This record gives sequence, C-alpha cells and structure tokens, in this order.
Amino acid sequence: MARLLLGVSGGIAAYKALELVRLATKAGHSVRVIQTPTSERFVGVASFEGVTGAPVLTSEFARDPMRGAFPGDPPPAHEPISHLQLVANADAFLVAPASANTLAKLAHGHADNLLTSAALAARCPLIVAPAMNDAMFEHAATQANLALLRERGVRVVDPGVGPLASKGEHGVGRLAEPPELLAACEAAIAATSIPSGASLAGLRVLVTAGGTREPIDSVRFVGNRSSGRMGYALAGQAARRGAAVTVIAANVALPAPAGARVVAVETAAQLADACAEAFSDCDVLLMAAAVADFRPSAPADTKLKKTAADAPDAIALEATPDVLSGLAAARRPGQTIVGFAAEHGDGALAYAREKLARKRLDAIVVNDISRADIGFDAAANEVTIVTPDGERPVARAPKDEVAAAILDAVAELRAATDRATA
Repeated sequence: MARLLLGVSGGIAAYKALELVRLATKAGHSVRVIQTPTSERFVGVASFEGVTGAPVLTSEFARDPMRGAFPGDPPPAHEPISHLQLVANADAFLVAPASANTLAKLAHGHADNLLTSAALAARCPLIVAPAMNDAMFEHAATQANLALLRERGVRVVDPGVGPLASKGEHGVGRLAEPPELLAACEAAIAATSIPSGASLAGLRVLVTAGGTREPIDSVRFVGNRSSGRMGYALAGQAARRGAAVTVIAANVALPAPAGARVVAVETAAQLADACAEAFSDCDVLLMAAAVADFRPSAPADTKLKKTAADAPDAIALEATPDVLSGLAAARRPGQTIVGFAAEHGDGALAYAREKLARKRLDAIVVNDISRADIGFDAAANEVTIVTPDGERPVARAPKDEVAAAILDAVAELRAATDRATA
C-alpha cells in the first residue's frame, strides 16, 4: 500500500481530514500528518496521532520521533531534516483542507511553515483540496492561484456546493468528501506507475458520458439505457495518467471520477453546445456518450394527458445534429478523436469501419449491446478498437480495464502521429 502525507491547514473543514485518515488507514495505507498552527484551533494533534499511530508535526523545528519514517517502516539511523524526509518517503502529498492563505503561499513558493516547506520540497504528486467561504473561493486572486498551481502540475480536488460554515450561507467552498479525497490520492499514486509511453501527462482530455434525454413533454422523454459507466471509467483512467480531464455527462447518476471536472447536461443539443465550447482546447476527445439520433419535433411544455381531447395519436420525430461529425470537421492539427459505436448483433465491425471513415475519426470503439453481460449499465464490457490500420479486440473485462486498453491505444496513436510529423 501507499505512504500518504497529509497537510492540514486552518479551517472548520479540518474535521473531515480525520475521516480521510480513517479511510486511508482502513484501506491499508500508512499516513503521516503535518498541521499548521492555525489548524490546531480546529482539530488537535492528539486526534490525528490516535488515528495514524504516528506523531504529528507542526513546526520545522520540532523533532520527529520517527525520523521521517511512515508507520510500518524502519526509521533511518540518522536524524534527517523533517520536511525533506517526510516528502522524500511519501507517495503523495495531500493538503486538505487547503485554505485560501495556504493556496496563495503554495502558488507563490512561500515556505514559512512546515507544510509549505514540505510542499516546496515535494517531488511526489501534490494534491490540494480547497475549502473556504464562497466569496473567498470565487475571488479572482484565489482562482488565479489555483490556475497557477494547475499549470505547475498540482492536482486540484474542487470543492463542493452546499451549506458553508457561517450560519445560513450556501455556495461553493465545501471541502470534497473524504472518499473523493482518498480516490484522488490513489489516482495520483497510480499515475506514477504508468509507463511513460502510456502517460497522458500535460494533455487535456474531453470525455462525453451517459445518454441524452429528449423531452416529449414536461415529464416524459425519449432516452436510452446508457449509465455513463464507460465514460466515467475513461475519465478516471485519463486522470490517473496525468491528463486534465473534463467530462460532459448526460444524465449520469454516478460519483464523479476523481480528478475530473464534470459538466452536467440533459439533451443532445445541450451536449453539443458543451462540446463545442470545450473541444477547441482539448487534445483528445473520447465520445463515449450515447447521443440520441432522434428527438420529438414538437415537445409540449406541459404534461400531455392521455384522456385529453387533443392527446396525440403519434409523436413526430426529427433527427438530431451529428455532434461527433461536427466536431471532427472543426478539428485542429494534433487533436485525437475517438468515437464509440454500440451495435446490435452481426455487422458491427463493418458499420464501425464505415463510421470511422465517414466521420474522419482516429479510432472507433465498438461493442455488441445485444449481449446482456456487457454494454449498457453493465459492470463489464468487451470491445474492438478499430483504427485505419487494423482492429484490436479487448476481451470481456471490468470497464476500468477496458478503459485502460482504450487509452493505451490513444497513446499509441498520438505517438505514431508525433513520429510522422517529426
């Protein structure tokens, strides 16, 4: 298991860090904690020491009885400098909660306490989880500091929206929940073990997931059975490989992938608008969403009554715009576009190859939805990755493993393009 270094800065959300430590140790990870002096006003060191089984450090000048070692590891024979030894031994360094003040220090390279000194010395993945009042979070200075940290490769676990510490206040700024924080740490650690040839570090990946819903009236819709599991698996894998990931999610009721930004949409038109806005900035598009081919041409703005005199005998449909073809037509050099085709029965590969050429894609991932054990809303999938150069079958496996195979293919496609243009 991993060695996780946790930095706790001042804020009422510090109590959540205790639950994170509990979850991490329960998962088998060893944890050390650094606290800022201000954080001690919210949670005392004894609480963290009781859960981690290790001393908590609060000052650069405090002696570490474990000499920088993590629980389960032997301490070194010499007395090392604590902030250097802790991060040297850590597999990931998470700052949670990260106050506005601490974010500002990290963004500008300040090292005036043990936490910021350790962050400046860290060569392991650094993750920050902001938590503060919504006015402070939305301030231009805080947003600029977060943007600067992201540019430098720091992973940011965005805060949630909801009730804030001050009575009656509601908005963005709630510390992400402990399971999400742990998932972000595990994703960052996993990314360091990915072969460099399969890494997506520095790339911007846009993923669509789920299935669109096209309204018939104010309560009914035409939709499909896509759960978004495949798209979310792709997003999670891409984030673990170092990519900056945006997910456009159509009616997905799953926990957000760790490390990904999620944009929620409902209809094909909304998905098309969101893709159009994000596409020009992405390096890789993974179009895994099941976008409706047709929609009611005249949806009612109220509930249709079957007993009403004007109840429709039929619902007229019209074709929706081809989102993927439109994006492919607007692609810039260097972008990689992967489509997905959910086909039923025989002829799937032939149709996928025709779609690959017609839509000018780099690859298309096809699966047979006639099988009950794979595809829509199933935990597993079995696909074939079709490229202009051939076909790569991926045997039935959990969707996370299938996503890994797809991203391996993406990395190979980009490497081949780089060689051809070198």
